[in-house]
Amino acid sequence: MRAVIFVALLALAAAKPDKPSDEVTVVRDDRVYPSASGEYSLDFETSDGTHISESGDGTGPDGAVESQGTVRFVHPDGESFELKYVANAEGGYQPESDALPVAPEFPHEIPQFVLDQIAKAAEEDRNRDNSEEERSYE
Repeated sequence: MRAVIFVALLALAAAKPDKPSDEVTVVRDDRVYPSASGEYSLDFETSDGTHISESGDGTGPDGAVESQGTVRFVHPDGESFELKYVANAEGGYQPESDALPVAPEFPHEIPQFVLDQIAKAAEEDRNRDNSEEERSYE
């Protein structure tokens, strides 16, 4: 029995990592909680360089909160990342960052006959929808 306990303790000691894990601590945590008007702010930073900043207020339709902010951190490979965003009723969530993918430009101009077919199909859909509405009233 003592041999089993000894082997278990030896295995546990061997499994322990040699270097201590990198500990990340909170350097700054400033928060202003929502007021009666819905106004709030948050500014958060950690010792590894991560920084989150956001503010907003309830000025959207029906008191919806509209906000803006930034997020910054360093990837494990050393590359820095920054994202700025706005979230409001007019445009929804609008992120902005060099790290976000961008769709490639369309490789060529769309021929006019294709545009004409698309317009014709849309017109037929509108006409079909109108005739279905008229039939439902009868």
